[in-house]
Amino acid sequence: MKTIRIPTVKPLNPKAIEKAQTRQAQLTKPAKSLGRLEDIAIQVAGITGEPIPQLGKKRVILCAGDHGVTVEGVSAFPSAVTPMMVLNFLSGGAAISALARQAGAEVQVVDVGVAADLPKHKQLVSAKVAKGTKNFKVEDAMSEKECERAFQIGLELADQAKKDKIKWVALGEMGIGNTTSAAALMAALLPCAAEDVTGFGTGINREQWLNKCRVIQESLKLHEPYLINPWEALRRLGGLEIAALTGVVLGCAKNRIPVVVDGFITSSAFLVAYRLNPAVKDFAFFSHLSEEPGHAKFFEMLETKPLLNLKMRLGEGSGAALALNILESAIRTHAEMATFESAKVPTKIEKEKTKAKAKK
Repeated sequence: MKTIRIPTVKPLNPKAIEKAQTRQAQLTKPAKSLGRLEDIAIQVAGITGEPIPQLGKKRVILCAGDHGVTVEGVSAFPSAVTPMMVLNFLSGGAAISALARQAGAEVQVVDVGVAADLPKHKQLVSAKVAKGTKNFKVEDAMSEKECERAFQIGLELADQAKKDKIKWVALGEMGIGNTTSAAALMAALLPCAAEDVTGFGTGINREQWLNKCRVIQESLKLHEPYLINPWEALRRLGGLEIAALTGVVLGCAKNRIPVVVDGFITSSAFLVAYRLNPAVKDFAFFSHLSEEPGHAKFFEMLETKPLLNLKMRLGEGSGAALALNILESAIRTHAEMATFESAKVPTKIEKEKTKAKAKK
């Protein structure tokens, strides 16, 4: 069992938070009237160290990889769909493509473990560690070397985002069978029963769902002695794309870049990162509640709530791209609203002072 080096994550900047809170109190609105938008702006100030955070470039980091566990009949689609969807991302025809355009975000597609050779493309980062994982029902999904390399790729993607002056990173993924991997990780690390976190994924029927639960249960039993360690849980049950996204989460927190978590699969990557270093929670925003039942369990454990609940279960980063619009709105209102002083609008205290003077 190998010990890996986890990036150090410094706490939020208290001075920036205090200044952002002071500014919120001065804006032309009743206190707390913008609700969670105010909290978002203050949190981003703490992340970036800027009392008035700047708007800037947004990037969806979409990691793709295949899963050996699909041979167990856990998905409605074959693994051949993974490279087809990657090509769809690159041609701009997927849901994430449209939603990212609407949010003004670029999509960076990363081949970490697709079980096919992909053509070169300017939007594609070729970082294939292996052609998919192994079937974790009978053996470890990844070797130590494979898992560590995929994780390192995620750290490198986060470092590149910092070099490119990216202000927001949204997490996306693609990989047939990855809801099975995500459910297994959730069951192991929350922890909870397999059937409580396992959903219908890409549209399997009840009989297939029962098989999916059975596969996860048997896998948890096989790997049980090692699952107390989050790294070992990732290596034995995870996917190459999930390992890479775990690295992205930790790398962005280290680099003080806000991370927007998408749905169930990216949340499993976040959960691994959180178990490795709980400080990452302060650097994350959770976009939406997936229809996968394990997602609600995830939020219960974290004691937080997502921004949206649109009954989505697509993945790709679709919910994260939608949430970018809300997150940008929080930054814009914080930065662009007038203060009571600049707008010459009297505050409640000033009105009371004026009344008191008039009585005298």
